[in-house]
Amino acid sequence: MRVLVVTAVPPERDAVTRAAPCPPQPVELPGTAELRRVVWLPGPPGAEVELDALAAGVGPAAAAAGTATALTAAVLAGAPYGLVVSAGIGGGFGLAPGRAVVASRIVAADLGAETAEGFLPVTELGFGTSVHLPPAGAARELAGAVDGILGPVLTLSTVTGTARGAAELVRRYPDAAAEAMEGFGVAEAAAGYGVPVLEVRTVSNAVGPRDRAAWRVPEALSALTGVFRAAAPLLGTWTTSGMPRGSHG
Repeated sequence: MRVLVVTAVPPERDAVTRAAPCPPQPVELPGTAELRRVVWLPGPPGAEVELDALAAGVGPAAAAAGTATALTAAVLAGAPYGLVVSAGIGGGFGLAPGRAVVASRIVAADLGAETAEGFLPVTELGFGTSVHLPPAGAARELAGAVDGILGPVLTLSTVTGTARGAAELVRRYPDAAAEAMEGFGVAEAAAGYGVPVLEVRTVSNAVGPRDRAAWRVPEALSALTGVFRAAAPLLGTWTTSGMPRGSHG
């Protein structure tokens, strides 16, 4: 199993690779993007997992471009990835700092049009999609392995900074668990290559009014390391038995 983990910034990438028992090795990509590669044996005999962690940049466009670059390089090298994971910290809807969220749906929450009647997602305009569905069985297994919440993760180019904005998101997506800025971009690129995608976030702050004093970034990054440490045996199992797909109902 070769896994590509895409984060926004180097501290998130490094939080992921700290979960491995061996130090990461740098891997150059075309352009300026740089991977960190770790290999470990967390599962049954022979279940070697090679994980590449990429800090692709902030926002869905940078995430999509970085993911596509890494996927292309892997295919050209004859070693394609079997799974892509969008990972990092993010805002939580009513969740405590450090709590893990695994996406049941990856939603482009601000991709669409404002109208007199309210927001219309891009799908209702007849253009493309605004939702990617991770393999449901795999998402459930991952959420269980990391003691996480399973729920929709919203992708926004402009993160929420007001109570009014948070209330509007809750109105449109009442079951949303977290928001971040990259998941949908990563999922778009993965879909173009036919590679399954998951998203996992650890909560650093509440979605709503910006209060930097209340952010718990170090705690969220530490929790992200813990998530990948807990997920390693599951990745090893998937290496030997295949990822469960399941149904979204």
